[in-house]
Amino acid sequence: MSGDAHLLVAADYVVFAAVLLLSAAVGFYYAWRSRKQGTSRDFLTGGRKLNALAVSMSLTASYISSVTVLSNPAEVYRYGAIFGYLSISYVIAVVYTSEVFLPVFYRLAINSTYEYLELRFSRATRLLGMVIFFFNALLYTGLVIYAPALALNQVTGMNLWGGIISTATVCTLYCALGGLKAVVWTDVVQIGIMFAGYMSVIIKCVILKGGISTILSDAQEGGRINFVDFDINPLRRHTFWTLVIGGTFGWSAVYGTYQPQVQRYNSCKSIKHARLALFINVLGLACTLTSSVISGLCLYSFYKNCDPWKAGQVSSPDQLLPYLVMDILADHQGLPGLFFAAVYSASLSTVSTSINGMAAVTMEDLIKPRIKLAEKKLLLISKGLSLFFGIVCVAMAGLASLMGHMMQAVSIIGGVCGGPLLGLFSLGVLCPFVNSKGGLCGLVTGLAAGVSVSIIEMISPSPPEMTRPLSLSTKGCNFTTDGSLNWTTPLPTEPSLFTTTPGQNTDDIHAVQWHSPSYLYFVVIGGLTSVIVGIIISLLTGGLRETVDPRLMLMKEDTLSYHLFKRVKDGVMGGTDNVGQPNKEDGINNPAEEKLDNTRVSSF
Repeated sequence: MSGDAHLLVAADYVVFAAVLLLSAAVGFYYAWRSRKQGTSRDFLTGGRKLNALAVSMSLTASYISSVTVLSNPAEVYRYGAIFGYLSISYVIAVVYTSEVFLPVFYRLAINSTYEYLELRFSRATRLLGMVIFFFNALLYTGLVIYAPALALNQVTGMNLWGGIISTATVCTLYCALGGLKAVVWTDVVQIGIMFAGYMSVIIKCVILKGGISTILSDAQEGGRINFVDFDINPLRRHTFWTLVIGGTFGWSAVYGTYQPQVQRYNSCKSIKHARLALFINVLGLACTLTSSVISGLCLYSFYKNCDPWKAGQVSSPDQLLPYLVMDILADHQGLPGLFFAAVYSASLSTVSTSINGMAAVTMEDLIKPRIKLAEKKLLLISKGLSLFFGIVCVAMAGLASLMGHMMQAVSIIGGVCGGPLLGLFSLGVLCPFVNSKGGLCGLVTGLAAGVSVSIIEMISPSPPEMTRPLSLSTKGCNFTTDGSLNWTTPLPTEPSLFTTTPGQNTDDIHAVQWHSPSYLYFVVIGGLTSVIVGIIISLLTGGLRETVDPRLMLMKEDTLSYHLFKRVKDGVMGGTDNVGQPNKEDGINNPAEEKLDNTRVSSF
C-alpha cells in the first residue's frame, strides 16, 4: 500500500455513467408506460397493483442508503462484528409491523401515514406528526446525498457538487415523471448494483488474502469477533442488548410509521402480498448487513498494521471503504466505477423514496384537505411537488457537512424523530382508551425526551470506556505523516457508568460527569416516554370513556398469528385462502375516499 491517492480512469467513469443512465432509463420507461394514469392516487401509490417481490426489493433498497454502504463496514472495522446482532432486530421489527400496523393501514387504504393520526386523535396531532416527518426526511436525505459525494471526492478526486447534482437530478426526474411505480422498479435494479459493488470488494479481498479463513483469523486476533458481550449497561455503545433492543425500536419506527415504507407495502395488490413483501425484505436486509460485516472485517485484515485514518490518508472513517477499493481494485479498470456506482445507487434509491414520500404527505395532508381540484390538476401538482422536493434535497445536502460521523448522525436523527411517532402509533392501534389529549401530549414529551438526550450526547459525548473502539495501529505504514505512526486504543478492563477528572477523588460528586446512553437507545427513550405519558394523560382526562371506530384499532382477527394459532388448535392441516387476510374486502377494494366516522367523544 502506498500513501499516493488513486484516481478514477475513463473506464470507471463509463461504468458509473452507465449505471446512472440505466436507473434513469428504467424510471423513464415506467413514466412512459404510466403516462395515461389519471389520478394523483395512482401516481403516489402505483395504483395498488404492485407485487410482493418488487415491493420487498424496494423496501430493502430504499433504506440501504449510501450511509449503509460506506459507514457500516467502517463501524465493524472500529467496533467489531457485534454490529451483526442488528439482524435479530430486523426480524422482530418486521413481525411487529406485520402484525400490528400493516392490517390497520392497509384496511384504511391511506396515502399518508399521518391521515391515521387525525382519524384516531386530532388534526393537531396529524400536523405535528407531519412536521416531524419532514424534519427527519429532509435532514436524512441531505446527509445521504452529501456524504458519499464528499467521501468519493476526497478519496478519488471525483467532483463533489457534480456527484451531488447528478444524483439529485436523475432521481428527481424519474420521481416527477413516473411516480411510485418508477421508484419501485428502479429500486429493483439499484439493489442488484449495490450487491454487485459489495461483492466486487469482498471477492477481491478474499482472493488477495488467500481465503476467507485468513480474514476471519486476522479479525479474531484483532478482537473484531466480539459477539460475546451481554453487558446491560445502557451507556455502552454496542452490546447485544443495545443492538437488539435499540435496533428493534428503530426498525419498528421505520417500517411501522415512516411514510415511504408504509406507502410501499400499502401499494401492494393484496394484504398477502404486503405481508410477503415485508418478510422477503428481511432477507434483503440480512444479506446487506452480512455484506457490511464481511467488508468491515476485510478492511481490518488489510489495514491492521497501518490504519489509513490515523495515518492521515483519509479524513474520516467513512472514507475507509472507498480507500480500500482504490487500493485493491485500481488495476481492474471499471471495477472501482462499479463500486462507486453502487454507492450512488444506494443514494438514488433513498433520495427517490424520500422525494416520493414527501410529495405524498404534502398532497394528502396539506393540499387535498384544503383545496378541491380536478384529478388532472392534482396529478400535475403531485409531479411538481416531486420536482420541488428534489431541489430542496440538494439544498439540504449543504447542511449535512455539519453532522459528523454519518451512521451515528442518521441513527440519532431517526431516533429523535422515529421514537415518539412509534409510541404514538402503537398507542393508537393497540390502546382504545388513549384519547387525543394523551396522544398529543405523549408525542410532544417523547420528542422533547429524544431531543434532550441528543443534546446531552453533543455536550458530553460518551468516553472511550463506553464506546470501546478496538485497537488500531500505524506501526506498519511505509509513508510519512505529520502525526505519530503508532496509535492504539487499549480495551478498558472495567466498564464505568461515569468518568472523572484525572487526579480527583471519585467520591467527589463535583468531579462526576454523566454521559448519554448509547445512540441506539435514543429511539427507545422517545418511544417509551411517548407511551407512558400518553397513557397517563388519557387516563386522567377520561380516556376510559373513549369510543373509537373499530376499523382504526387492531383486532385479533387481523393478525397472522391468530389464524396460525387457530389452525393449529383446530387441527386443520389443509391450506385456506384467507389466512393472514382477515377480511377479503379489506385493503383490496378499499378506496381512500371511503369515509370513516370522524366523530370522537374527545377532541383537543
